Amino acid sequence: MAENSLSDGGPTDSVEAAKNASNTEKLTDQVMQNPQVLAALQERLDNVSHTPSSYIETLPKAVKRRINALKQLQVRCAHIEAKFYEEVHDLERKYAALYQPLFDKRREFITGDVEPTDAESAWHSENEEEDKLAGDMKNKVVIAEKEAETVEELNPKGIPEFWFTIFRNVDMLSELVQEYDEPILKHLQDIKVKFSDPGQPMSFVLEFHFEPNDYFTNPVLTKTYKMKSEPDKADPFSFEGPEIVDCDGCTIDWKKGKNVTVKTIKKKQKHKGRGTVRTITKQVPNESFFNFFSPLKASGDGESLDEDSEFTLASDFEIGHFFRERIVPRAVLYFTGEAIEDDDNFEEGEEGEEEELEGDEEGEDEDDADVNPKKEPSQPAECKQQ
Repeated sequence: MAENSLSDGGPTDSVEAAKNASNTEKLTDQVMQNPQVLAALQERLDNVSHTPSSYIETLPKAVKRRINALKQLQVRCAHIEAKFYEEVHDLERKYAALYQPLFDKRREFITGDVEPTDAESAWHSENEEEDKLAGDMKNKVVIAEKEAETVEELNPKGIPEFWFTIFRNVDMLSELVQEYDEPILKHLQDIKVKFSDPGQPMSFVLEFHFEPNDYFTNPVLTKTYKMKSEPDKADPFSFEGPEIVDCDGCTIDWKKGKNVTVKTIKKKQKHKGRGTVRTITKQVPNESFFNFFSPLKASGDGESLDEDSEFTLASDFEIGHFFRERIVPRAVLYFTGEAIEDDDNFEEGEEGEEEELEGDEEGEDEDDADVNPKKEPSQPAECKQQ
């Protein structure tokens, strides 16, 4: 019976457990007396204390329950915000119809189909005195030199190379244009933005209108950008307004031998058995602005794009948005360069403000109250890959 009691966890087990506990306690005391161990432990505790998620984990269950309720409210706010942006899109469509007659007249002046009246062309210049002096100097030019110039040279039709000049002025666009694209872009007469119809999925179309030319037969090339304005079910808190999620181009009907998006290369092939060599020709992709109308498709089957493809797609979305928000509405200012100067000045102002804030890091919290105002409708729609 005594043997059974010992084997069933009697006094011997209790003694052994007490010894282990004593040894563990001694080891713990030794470790805690090590200043390096204590410093490392304290650093880890400090880091944990500064992590918001770790703080949340320390809260009572009842408080966590209330936080979950706040998150529910936040999701509902996101859905209301999505409706707000849908109504903004409706307003954009409404006002686009009001802008269009002015844009149509702009096209007529650019192409030379209509000559502006004196009243329409009157403009007060900040450099009016300089313009007057320049005019006086022009009046002193020898009459013979004036007569030597033809009427056509003095008064070309419309505004030559209007849109092509914008492409050259804007870095984002000029980087896409190759030398062989330039003669084609000189035939570009207008760029329009068309918004999706009421009740249709949110999108916009860029229309590039060309005069008859020797390169392709399409009078209009189009690029459609599909948008989304609803919180993601998996991550509703990431919603910040409408985002471009995909785009479609169009088929360009190139005339024979005029397709600048491909190039023909010659390649030599050697027969494995006979050793004879033959030369073959094949077409390969070529860098060109007109690849803009054959965009990469966003992945819709759950497969992720590689890094280069994601960058290409994001750049495409950014360019499409820039055409819509900046180029088309303010074309004349990008032609003259005034809008570019304004953009540069604005960026410099932001940098200066950042430097000022960095130099005043110890200021009151109240000073930062308006640092992050609510995103306004006119702000760029975020580009996103799906």
